[in-house]
Amino acid sequence: MRARIGLAAILGLSLVAGCGRTKSTDELISDLQSSEERDRVVAIRLLPERKADVEKIVPAMIDSLKDKREDVRLSAAIGLGSFREEARAAIPALQAAARDGDARVRRAAGVALGRIDPSLAPKPGSGEPRGK
Repeated sequence: MRARIGLAAILGLSLVAGCGRTKSTDELISDLQSSEERDRVVAIRLLPERKADVEKIVPAMIDSLKDKREDVRLSAAIGLGSFREEARAAIPALQAAARDGDARVRRAAGVALGRIDPSLAPKPGSGEPRGK
């Protein structure tokens, strides 16, 4: 009986220890395709921390602007804005997101556009990004 308890404890500890492992950028990008919303949200929120991998991350985040879940689209817009000029390729997708059905996504897309290119920031009081 003690052997079973000890084995279960060791197995449990090894599982918990594995949970603390940091995922690679490629694994997080792969998680953006998960059927689980939680996986996509966690990945989209962690990816902006990986500034060294911007060339891989920006295209994946652009794709996430079309996700069916508002929280994923919102986090994608916020994350793209954090890359500033390095996310210039996202401008057309963010301009489209500025017309999203969710007001939070629209606002985040406008802010992101302004961070990437200040000339595209929303006009004061309009909520609409410039340069459409």
